[in-house]
Amino acid sequence: MVGVDNREEIRDFLLTRRAKLTPEQVGLPGGGRRRVPGLRREEVAVLAGVSPEWYTRLEKGHIVGVSEDVLDAVARALRLSDIERQHLFNLARAAKPVRTPPRRTAPKIPASVQRILDSMAGTAAFVRTGRLDIAAANALGRALYSPVLDEPAHRGNIARFDFLDPRAADYYPDHDGALSVAVALLRTEAGRTPNDPALTELIGELATRSEAFRTRWGAHDVRSHKGGVKTFNHPVVGYLELAYDSMELVAAPGLVLTAYTAEPASPSADSLNLLATWAATEALQSSRLAQPSTEHRDADTLSEEGTNKPT
Repeated sequence: MVGVDNREEIRDFLLTRRAKLTPEQVGLPGGGRRRVPGLRREEVAVLAGVSPEWYTRLEKGHIVGVSEDVLDAVARALRLSDIERQHLFNLARAAKPVRTPPRRTAPKIPASVQRILDSMAGTAAFVRTGRLDIAAANALGRALYSPVLDEPAHRGNIARFDFLDPRAADYYPDHDGALSVAVALLRTEAGRTPNDPALTELIGELATRSEAFRTRWGAHDVRSHKGGVKTFNHPVVGYLELAYDSMELVAAPGLVLTAYTAEPASPSADSLNLLATWAATEALQSSRLAQPSTEHRDADTLSEEGTNKPT
């Protein structure tokens, strides 16, 4: 059985990267009217050191058998970032014939990873899949992403919340940026695991239900998400500006641990502490509701003793 026919993916990715460049940016003479934005195919071919016919064939998706050296030359010609270059190589790898498609199973969270999460006091931490499913979290991480996790229909998926929940527009001060990041991460994952049926189902669902998703998906942008600053407008504590650091778990391939921290002695640090207090209070109340009251237990005990009392 052959791999996924991703010729359209390859074509659109190369086309959108080419459209972002101008002749002046790559040291070629400009001028003249152009029917489409960006470089022409012939110009990319010159920069990559291949024939125009060969590059045209590549941009039509015929990537099987292309050497890594040639792909590197094309990546340099198009000035691809590291993550874009990796995406191109992932697309080339997905185009190769395979006997059986890889089977994707639900990720298993090692107990040690959950202990690590729980030990990160004052830090909102969670583990996610490449599909943006929240697979595990500590108490503060669950509190931070409570709008994502409190709606069963989202199934713990950040992208579903971002595009399908109207609360997302308030939750993210930079809502447009958050949507673009989510799509770029899913596009990156699609290049890495093209045969993942759960990912295909998620993308199909979002494309069907969200115009905002469809528009961004067509841009073919990819990205890594290793660190930076993110802002939230949490429904309980309000505005939060948090630094995030993400790392892939070597012991659990496909899973990414992300930790959010606040600048010490900042308003966001105070709000994060308040969120931790709220989370602890909610957990305590839930625990009490899950247990029968002492009065009820005493009444049940007396009733049972009266029933069993010898005559």
